[in-house]
Amino acid sequence: MIDRIIYQNSELYYYKDGSGKKTILLFHGFGQDHKAFNNWIEVLENDYTVYTFNLFFHGNSKWANQQAVTKEDWRKIIQIFIDQEKIDRFEIAGFSVGAKFVLATLELFPERIERIILLAPDGIKNNFWYDLATRTSLMRALFRSMILKPRRLQSLIKFLKFFHLEDKNLLRFVEFQLSTEEKLQRVCNSWIYFRHLNFNLNDLIQLLNSRNIPVVFILGKSDKVIPSERIERFAKTLKNHRFELLDAGHHELINKGVSHIH
Repeated sequence: MIDRIIYQNSELYYYKDGSGKKTILLFHGFGQDHKAFNNWIEVLENDYTVYTFNLFFHGNSKWANQQAVTKEDWRKIIQIFIDQEKIDRFEIAGFSVGAKFVLATLELFPERIERIILLAPDGIKNNFWYDLATRTSLMRALFRSMILKPRRLQSLIKFLKFFHLEDKNLLRFVEFQLSTEEKLQRVCNSWIYFRHLNFNLNDLIQLLNSRNIPVVFILGKSDKVIPSERIERFAKTLKNHRFELLDAGHHELINKGVSHIH
């Protein structure tokens, strides 16, 4: 079943599957949509009611506001969803940038969360380039100009290659994600409009430990986008966690991680 959350002039689409008594919310990564979790639905649908979301700028979801998404926006959006679906407590999982929405939901609705699953989570370790590109209006304009003008972007990639500053796997990932005008626009929008979804790690640690919320971390040994070392240090500060390090790259984690979610 497909439905949507209407918030101001924006729409967030989600899909409902399964008939189980437990509830889980799933948020995909950059450049994906709800179908990224199809194999999870097959595994979970007997025990769970599964909600898979299309993030803004992905699939048929759209963010119509000229301002970036704030945590207060997200609180209102999730409250609409909770009221709409008449749910109380739930588990929640996110891959890559989808983890930012998981962590925001944790901060805003900790009393409703029964378990968290984070696959190569973005939002835990600050990224220097992301912070630099989105910190000020001037840098955001420069970032948008560079991304949306392929010649500048190609020159940057050539520079990195010439000075051997690139990681080949990471560079292939970047080149694929920026290979079409649609993908370029999605990068701009996701980086700029999701910039307020950042977190204080000490606050997260205190919240998770005080409520003893179980957290499952699923990372890839060969993931160059979200290296496991960054996340493992955070995981070790939590009382109730499980850390799974798989023989996988970044975009293999959803498919390979499904066997580690129980």
